[in-house]
Amino acid sequence: MNSPVFNTHGLELWGGVECTVNRVGDQYFDQLAWSGHAQRIEDLDRFASLGLKILRYPILWERIAPDGIDAADWRWADERLHRLRELDITPIVGFVHHGSGPRYTGLLDPAFADKLAAFAAAFAQRYPWVELFTPVNEPLTTARFSGLYGLWHPHRRDEASFIRILFNECRGVVRAMEAIRAVNPAARLIQTEDLRKVFSTARLAYQADFENERRWLGFDLLMGRVDQHHPLWSYLLESGQREADILWFQEHACPPDVLGLNYYLTSERFLDECLERYPPHTHGGNGRDRYVDAEAVRVRALGLWGPKALLGECWERFRLPMAITEVHNGCTREEQLRWFMYVWQAAADARRAGMDLRAVTAWTLLGAYDWNSLVTQANGHYEPGVFDLSGTQPRPTALAGLLRDLSEGREPRHPLLDSPGWWQRPQRLSFGISVLDASTAEQLKQKRRDRRTAQFGLPRALVIVGARGTLGRAFARICKIRGIPYRLLSRADMDIADADMVAATLGALQPWAVVNAAGYVRVDDAEREPERCFRENAQGPGALAQVCARLGLPLLTFSSDLVFDGEQDRPYHEADPALPLNVYGRSKAEAERLVLAHCPRSLVVRTSAFFGPWDEYNFVTVALRTLAAGQRFRAADDAIVSPTYVPDLVNACLDLLIDGESGIWHLANRGQISWAALARRMAQAAGLDPRRVTACRQDELALPARRPRYSALSSGRGILLPPLDRALERYLAECEVDWQAALAVDTRVSVPAQGTS
Repeated sequence: MNSPVFNTHGLELWGGVECTVNRVGDQYFDQLAWSGHAQRIEDLDRFASLGLKILRYPILWERIAPDGIDAADWRWADERLHRLRELDITPIVGFVHHGSGPRYTGLLDPAFADKLAAFAAAFAQRYPWVELFTPVNEPLTTARFSGLYGLWHPHRRDEASFIRILFNECRGVVRAMEAIRAVNPAARLIQTEDLRKVFSTARLAYQADFENERRWLGFDLLMGRVDQHHPLWSYLLESGQREADILWFQEHACPPDVLGLNYYLTSERFLDECLERYPPHTHGGNGRDRYVDAEAVRVRALGLWGPKALLGECWERFRLPMAITEVHNGCTREEQLRWFMYVWQAAADARRAGMDLRAVTAWTLLGAYDWNSLVTQANGHYEPGVFDLSGTQPRPTALAGLLRDLSEGREPRHPLLDSPGWWQRPQRLSFGISVLDASTAEQLKQKRRDRRTAQFGLPRALVIVGARGTLGRAFARICKIRGIPYRLLSRADMDIADADMVAATLGALQPWAVVNAAGYVRVDDAEREPERCFRENAQGPGALAQVCARLGLPLLTFSSDLVFDGEQDRPYHEADPALPLNVYGRSKAEAERLVLAHCPRSLVVRTSAFFGPWDEYNFVTVALRTLAAGQRFRAADDAIVSPTYVPDLVNACLDLLIDGESGIWHLANRGQISWAALARRMAQAAGLDPRRVTACRQDELALPARRPRYSALSSGRGILLPPLDRALERYLAECEVDWQAALAVDTRVSVPAQGTS
C-alpha cells in the first residue's frame, strides 16, 4: 500500500448492524433474530473492542411496538442503549429499516407518518439524551423494492405506488424528527440512501438520465427543493401526486444534518438493450424499450465510476456534510478487506479534495442473511461480516483487525491488500461482455495494468506445497480465481522433511503464509511402509512448522478423520481424543502434535473423504464412472463418514488462514452418510441405476488398513461448509472430469484408498 491515506484529517470509523425487518406477504423477516443479536447484548462489547465510537443501531418499530404504542415493550432498548452509554458509543438510532411498520400500518397507509411520529415521540420522551437518528433507512430504495419491483410488502409494481410509498416514508421522517425535536431540539438527522449511479448505451440514455435524477428525489423532498421547476415535477403529477402534497415538503423542510450514503458493488448499474448478450431471466424494460439492468462492474469496460466520483456528485448538488453509512461486500475474506480499503481510500481522497465527508461505516458487523434473494426467502444464506456467526459465539474475522488498525490510526498491513479486488480485474466481466469496442477496451486494460503496478507493487505470495496432489492443485486453482498470488511447489522444489531446504526456500520466496497440501496418502500401503509414511506425514510437517515459527509465518496443514477409532456414535469434535487404528492415522496424529508444539499459531484442519470436480480418482468419481460403464459398484454400508467437497474445503481454509485462526479445526460438509448410500445417492442424481451399487460390510473388503466404522466430523468452533446435499448437487454441475468414460476401475473400492492430503 502506498500513500499515507491514514492521515485523513478526522475521517471517522463508524459501525452498523444489519437489522432489516422487512415484510413479504404476511411474513416478517428479522435479521436481528437470525443473527442472534437480539439475544446477545455482549455483542456491544465486541463492537467497542473495534474502537468504534458511533454505531448505527436499530430500535425498530416492528420489534418494540408490534401491537401498538400503548403496548410497547422497551426493555430490550433500555438494556442496549444503557450499555452503549457505558461503552461511550454514540448510537444513530433507526426506527424502520426496509420495513413497512407493524401490522396496523403499511407503506401505503395515509396515516403511516403520524403513526411513526407517535413511536418517535415515545422514544424521545424515554431517551431524551439520544441525538442522532435515521427514522427511515433508504426511503427511495425501499420504495423501489416495495412499490416498483414488488419484492416486499405491499408488493406493488407501478409508478403511482412507488411515489406514494416514497412520499409516505419521507413524510414519516419529517414527522418523526418534529416529534423528537419537540423533546430534544439538538436532535440531528442522518438520512441514508443508496449512492446509486446508472450508465447506459446511447439508445437508453433517456432512461439513465431519468434514474440519475430520481435517485436524489428523497433528499430533494426532505430539503423542500421540489417545486414547479424541479426536473421531476411533471413526473410526480403524472404519478398521481397532488400539488399540495408535493409542496407540503417546502412548508416542512427537514434537511439532513448528514447525508448518509450507502455504497455497494451493485450500486452502479448499466442499461443495455442488446438482450442477446444476457440470459433470458435478466430481460426487462420500461414499457418503451426492452433492456437489461446489469451491474455496471460486470459489463462496463470502464468498470466502476467509484465512490469518490459519486460523492463528488452528491457534494456538488447539496453541499451538506456526508458520511458513507454502509460498506459491505458479501464475498471471500480477502475481497472484503480489499473492498473496505477501496472505499476508505476513496473517502480519504474525497476529504482531501475538500468535501465535508465525516465517516466510513463498517456495515454488517455481524454479517447478513439471505440478501442473495433480496430477503424475499428465508434460506439461511449467511454472509459473514466483521464477525462470523458460524460458531457457538461470534468470531472476529480479518476485517476486525483491519478496523482496529484504522480506529487506532495504523495503516492496515495485511499482505492481500497488495493485490487488486475482483472489481479491478478482467475476470469481473460476465457473459464475456465488455461494452466498448475491442481496441478501446485493450487500451483500458493496459492502463489498468500500469495503474495496478503503480498502486500495488509486487505482492507477496502464498506458498502451496503439494504440486502433484489433488489438494495442492485445488488450492492453486482457487487462489487464481480469488486473486491470491501463490507459488505452487513440488517436492523437488522444497522437500518439507529437509529443514535446511525449507529454510532456504521460504527465505528466498518471502511468502506471507504456507499451505502444506503434501503428504503420503496411500492408506493401505502405509501398513507396509510406515517409515516413509511417517517421514512425509509427520516429520515433514514438524520440520516445516519449526521453520515457519522461526520466520513468523502462518502455516496451514491437514489432518484426517482417520485419527479417530470410530467407537463413538456422534460426530467427532475438535476436542475428542485422537485414537487412530492404522499407520496413516497415527502419522497424522503425530503431525498434529509436532506442528502445534513447534508452531502454536499453526492452523491444523481435519477433513474427511474429500471429492472434487477436478480429480479423477476420488470415491464419487470412481463410483459414477463404474456405474456409467454398466458395472456393479461394491461399497460399505457400515462405515459412516462426512464427505467433503474440495472447493468448499479450500475456500473455507483460505478464509480461516486470512483471519489468522490457529489450532485444530474440523471442516467437512454438514451431514453424514455411509459409502454405499453415498454411491446410491450420486447414481440417482446422475441418472444412473442405483441398484447397481452392492452394499457390503467393511471387513468383507479385506483392506490392509483398519478404518473406523464411524468417523463423521462436526465442529465446536464453527460450521463453515454447506450441507452435503448441496455439495453433491454442485459436484454434478461443476464436474470437469468425464466420469462417463468407460475405463477399467477397481469395483471393490468402498472407502478411499488414499488419505486426505
